[in-house]
Amino acid sequence: MTEKNSKNYLHHLAVGTGFVGLILWFYIGRDLGFLDWITQQMPQEYAGSGLMLGIMILMTPGFFLWSRFNRWAEKKLNVSGTYYEDEYYKNQDALKKKK
Repeated sequence: MTEKNSKNYLHHLAVGTGFVGLILWFYIGRDLGFLDWITQQMPQEYAGSGLMLGIMILMTPGFFLWSRFNRWAEKKLNVSGTYYEDEYYKNQDALKKKK
């Protein structure tokens, strides 16, 4: 196996591991009763929207940790790519310099 293929394989493995961690984050939050607690705070007719709000609140830190893990894995494996937010902030810096 070549070094590039090995890096690709390890990168895919790292991303998959991070995704499994994200799934576990959801199930741990659900088992701790966070989603039930959020839906109990809402009126009965809005229980579905309360559940959706609870999932968004529960998963926000999980997605943040997942993105940080992916960035760490890419740095360790020397995988480079284009990130949309990098282009956005580069454009913002260019606009500030024009002013």
